[in-house]
Amino acid sequence: MSRPAVVSFVAHSGTGKTTLLEKLIPILKERGYRVGAIKHDAHRFEIDHPGKDSHRLTAAGADSMLICSGEKLALVRRHRQAPAIEELLRICGPDLDIILTEGFKQSSLPKIELHRGGLARELICRGNSHDPTLLAIASDTPLTVDVPLLDLNNPAQLADFIEQRLLR
Repeated sequence: MSRPAVVSFVAHSGTGKTTLLEKLIPILKERGYRVGAIKHDAHRFEIDHPGKDSHRLTAAGADSMLICSGEKLALVRRHRQAPAIEELLRICGPDLDIILTEGFKQSSLPKIELHRGGLARELICRGNSHDPTLLAIASDTPLTVDVPLLDLNNPAQLADFIEQRLLR
């Protein structure tokens, strides 16, 4: 089984990474692709809730707790430091066609940077640094850049780009 294609969407907070992925995933699914997603969260988050059996097991000290039903599973695993993106990609699954990640701007993953002119923020991958892994920029305003410029408000165009660049 081959490894899934991977692309990371990077942008400043408030640019609309999650909103775009919410629109992009169904388009890729309609085209027959198996899609995974990994979101980097800079804050502490909790998916387990007090009173639930899974929370009770985690609170009892389980370092890894997997809960599953007939439809889905969730893994809660404690770690001392954030796992490398390569480990997260392995956990997400080799049975996928593509994994879309949100964040991970410091990684060596291929990237599409999102840019909103109204935020008046500098580009991350073409600002003070020149990230060689940048595949394209999706913007809602015209930019002069050395990579393809895509329309941030046209998720089908982004799906076409991803399909041509990473999935064929």
